[in-house]
Amino acid sequence: MGLNQLPDELLLTLSEQWPCREQQVRQLSTLLHPTLPSPSTIVAWGPHATGKSRIVRSYLEARSLQHAIIQCRECVTGRHLLERTVAAVHAATQEADASRETGSYAGRCENIGALAVHLQRLLAHQSKFVLVFDGIDKQREAPPTLLPALARLREIIPSLVTVLIVQHPSPRFLHQTGIPHIHFQSYTRNQSIHILSRKPAEIFLETPPEELDYDDEVHEEDKAWLWPRFCAAVWDSLAQNAARDLGAFRDVCHKLWRPFVAPIIKGDFGTRDFSRLLVAQRRLFQDESVLLDSIISQPAIATQTKPYSHELPYYAKWLLVAAYLASFNPPKLDALYFMKATERKRRKKGGGTARSGGGRPSQNRKIPRHLLAPSAFTLDRLLSILHAILPHDFRSTIDIYTQIATLTSLRLLVRGGGVGGSDPLEAGGKWKTGVAVSWEYALALVRGLDFELRDYVAE
Repeated sequence: MGLNQLPDELLLTLSEQWPCREQQVRQLSTLLHPTLPSPSTIVAWGPHATGKSRIVRSYLEARSLQHAIIQCRECVTGRHLLERTVAAVHAATQEADASRETGSYAGRCENIGALAVHLQRLLAHQSKFVLVFDGIDKQREAPPTLLPALARLREIIPSLVTVLIVQHPSPRFLHQTGIPHIHFQSYTRNQSIHILSRKPAEIFLETPPEELDYDDEVHEEDKAWLWPRFCAAVWDSLAQNAARDLGAFRDVCHKLWRPFVAPIIKGDFGTRDFSRLLVAQRRLFQDESVLLDSIISQPAIATQTKPYSHELPYYAKWLLVAAYLASFNPPKLDALYFMKATERKRRKKGGGTARSGGGRPSQNRKIPRHLLAPSAFTLDRLLSILHAILPHDFRSTIDIYTQIATLTSLRLLVRGGGVGGSDPLEAGGKWKTGVAVSWEYALALVRGLDFELRDYVAE
């Protein structure tokens, strides 16, 4: 077993270059050893951005194995793929054997049979040759017998090893058993943060003033301390549910990094004040528009002083206000705040209210309810509060459930637990407001509705 493993130096180099992929590198070393027999076909599969293509290429180059890699996404038709395969194998064999005549290889390749004939002629004097088809499952205009035929080329060409790189292979998609598969699973939270932490982003693009006594060594320590914590906050707030692959997670981190450290550059916070900086910049982690790529330049995130809001229909705004009140008001106070008969009882002479404290002040300091996490509420309670706060009678022509579905798609309403079944609009289901619906967001929402939100929020 020790013969089919990588040398320690090469394994250390590849593991350092591709962290969290040592198991896959060892599997490749076992299946593609230069001097030991290899299987006819190897399938490397896994989701997008898991390192399949680059690790296979790096291993083949590190082992100096003769190989050719075909980018199937660049091939327009099936015939284009076959002819490009012949050209790539010819170029690889010419590069390996400098004594042979160079030049283009003349020969048409219209079907898989012609491909086998050309490869048999090109690889007649090769001991082992690895042919990699990257993204073969996405090949356009591919005949249904293409993949099984590529997997059986070894029956005609003994020196050929075929590697198929796919994302999600179906069971027995090669029409034969015994094909080894190497799984490149998605990176976990800790693995993603570890990979991004290997190259921390710069905090200061320009050299700080000399009076601050801030040299390069301190800067390296500070960015190595701050960057992993920032990446963990981005993952927990945005990337866990939206940016599922490592590439999207890296892009989101780099988009938010400069606005996040802007207060440090201004001198408002220190490089180790992560908790205070996270609270001050919490709006950056509530804006999901950073997950979308666009060719239209967006205004800088750091200059947005107005809370992010959506352009919602009229009744959708009232519905979201009712959801906010249902989330942050205890159910036992609904009769006090939303029943018409109790409005006079709440008011006292002199403009005060019955709920205002009098006499001896309380010894316990209470946290404002809008600073707490939103509570779950039922759909019946939401509709009752909506009828109570609307300034006019509710129109029966408005489909309120369509408005709820719209707010759910925008993640302004979130489905919670409950006794409801598979239907999210059942009466027993639980709901709560999304992360984006903060106190500032609710105030901006009611500003155009002529509704005094503070009079209906419990203290």
